[in-house]
Amino acid sequence: MAEYGTRSFSPAAAVSGLAGILFGVVVGYTVAVQRAAPAALVAAAPAATTAAPAAAAPAATPVLDERELQTWRDILRNDPKNVRAATELANRLYDAGRYSEALPYYEQAFALEPTNINLSTDLATALWYAGRTDAALAQFQTSLAIDPTHPQTLFNLGIVRRDGKGDLKGAVEAWERLVKASPGSPEGQRAVALLEQARQQLATITPTAAR
Repeated sequence: MAEYGTRSFSPAAAVSGLAGILFGVVVGYTVAVQRAAPAALVAAAPAATTAAPAAAAPAATPVLDERELQTWRDILRNDPKNVRAATELANRLYDAGRYSEALPYYEQAFALEPTNINLSTDLATALWYAGRTDAALAQFQTSLAIDPTHPQTLFNLGIVRRDGKGDLKGAVEAWERLVKASPGSPEGQRAVALLEQARQQLATITPTAAR
């Protein structure tokens, strides 16, 4: 199992987004983990939906082997508690940019492993790219209930608060928690630059507007 969640946002995209919250540019990247023993993102996501992110989604895998997908579907149909099969399906569909199709499999896997923070955070990230901002934020809170200092969760939470809700203060709060808890993590190091620019943006907002 990987130390951090399997899905995140790229450093370049995060910094680009800070050029102005009006643009909300976020580009995700895929970190291949949990392939050997898949487990997915999860729990039935909230029904609330918002417009799809005004950001570029991660680069999709150019070729998706439908026969292999069907093999995993057959395994899961015969064994609904097979976490690996559910996770494999979710990850491969996510990598192909088919986020909405990946969600049920992430949910199924996470329901089977409700304390798996990687699955929870991956689910939240997939929800974001599927255009379900409120559901993504709620799922990040589920992740933080499992581990309140999880670097991947805090980093992604800040991105979605900033770009999905225009909530700079909320983003700063998430990234400050991240830098304090895990300053040496890849996410913590990337969050330093995001914090600086977000704070500069907040400083230009009048007290009335900030409230």
